[in-house]
Amino acid sequence: MPRVEKLSIAGKKTAAVAVSVRSQAVATATTKRGAEVEFESKVFTKEKINLAGREEYIVRGGRNLYPLLPEAFKGIKKIGVIGWGSQGPAQAQNIRDSLAEINSDITVSIGLRPNSSSAKDARRCGFTEEAGTLGDVTTVISESDLVILLISDAAQADNHEAILGAMKPGAVLGLSHGFLLGHLQSQGKSFRDDISVVAVCPKGMGPSVRRLYVQGKEVNGSGINASFAVHQDVDGRATDVALGWSVALGSPFTFATTLEDEYKSDIFGERGILLGAVHGLVESLFRRYTAGGMSDEEAFKNTVECITGNLSKTISTKGMLAVYDSLSEEGKKEFETAYAASYHPAMDILLECYEDVACGNEIRSVVLAGRRFSPKEGFPAFPMGKIDQTHMWKVGEKVRAARAPGALGPLHPFTAGAYVAVMMAQIQVLRLKGHSYSEICNESVIEAVDSLNPFMHARGVAFMVDNCSTTARLGSRKWAPRFDYNLTQQAFVAVDNNAPVDAAIIKAFKTDPVHDALAGCASLRPSVDIAVTADADYVREELRQ
Repeated sequence: MPRVEKLSIAGKKTAAVAVSVRSQAVATATTKRGAEVEFESKVFTKEKINLAGREEYIVRGGRNLYPLLPEAFKGIKKIGVIGWGSQGPAQAQNIRDSLAEINSDITVSIGLRPNSSSAKDARRCGFTEEAGTLGDVTTVISESDLVILLISDAAQADNHEAILGAMKPGAVLGLSHGFLLGHLQSQGKSFRDDISVVAVCPKGMGPSVRRLYVQGKEVNGSGINASFAVHQDVDGRATDVALGWSVALGSPFTFATTLEDEYKSDIFGERGILLGAVHGLVESLFRRYTAGGMSDEEAFKNTVECITGNLSKTISTKGMLAVYDSLSEEGKKEFETAYAASYHPAMDILLECYEDVACGNEIRSVVLAGRRFSPKEGFPAFPMGKIDQTHMWKVGEKVRAARAPGALGPLHPFTAGAYVAVMMAQIQVLRLKGHSYSEICNESVIEAVDSLNPFMHARGVAFMVDNCSTTARLGSRKWAPRFDYNLTQQAFVAVDNNAPVDAAIIKAFKTDPVHDALAGCASLRPSVDIAVTADADYVREELRQ
């Protein structure tokens, strides 16, 4: 029998909710993984693509599909977006604007805690109590047919019984991250049997989701790619609801995954090359270059500016091999030296990180960290500290102030080799763990160069990391020093000791099938490059200038 608990959200008691303790949710869609995940849509056309010899199915997006949204959202009168962090503002506004374009009567409402400091910003974006589009969490959840849960992962873990208990039978729970599933699995629980559970997971931070949607209003299909998953379907509508949600966000293409694969690849990826690894790498390289006699400004240009500018642009449009091919013969040797030395030390940390995510250790770490944000047991609060106050990042402020508009920085061969090595090591870990190429390419390459790195290029590492979710911000802070240490103590020491370049590692890089997979994904990339301005009004309020 299920056990019954009562929890509260914002001090309010909710109805008792049955929390299943069975190991597997009822009516789950599929147990297949990677490219084997299957789906059928009654509304949207699925398209077969071939990525490095693996066939996958996607749904191509576009504003021309908005007239199909009422059919996809059949039975849905109110969409409740719960939370106003990284993804909340972007998703709520994109869905609302897409529905408005077709004069839909579906309402998009925001659910916040009473007296939430985010209410002011939600009102600024057009959600108000008077219009019935801004209310308290419990009320919005109980009234919504689709509940898009975008509060922090730690808050989801601590409040999921009350959240699920407030939902009406037959409603759809929408997640943009599989963290909650991982938490439930670690507790031996599952979702309620009488609700559908789906996920739509944009492959970029919330500000990127909104920025590209707005930039592309005159360009059909411009936005951020997304994955989708149907974890539980109680009435046959779940797939089309999820795909409709993704189309309404402006996703150029949507690929299928499972909720479990999503949270493993996503939590892992943001600790890896997307955030944590790149942070650790540039700090390690900056020290190395300055110790070798390079000026502070030149060291910053040849680390951060190289990665966020020239390197990201080349990978985004032409692929990783194009970076190597663009170098001189001497540059290629330097690239190979850095790549061969960095590949295994990076993979060592990446494999540890993936396995920590998969076994639940990293999920527990996030939940416990969230609880330390407030005083407890006589201890003071320990909020997240700043990550851009050291000398290196102050140098970066000067470099950006003097940078010519549109300048992409140099392409330093050693920096490029080390960065691509970490990226390829992450790709290999995900591949050996059974993920699809769509997921691998988006979580290891596309999200980095098209969504995240442009924010570091605009205003530094904190502007990139701290525009992301709480889980991502915590993970980046935790794992960046691990990459810094391994690269400094292992990779670069091997270079200084003139260790021979492992020709097999370089050959494997040049012939890796992921290059073909990336070329396939590149043909589906957004047609508009993100333009990040330092005074952006679409980022977290505390990061605006």
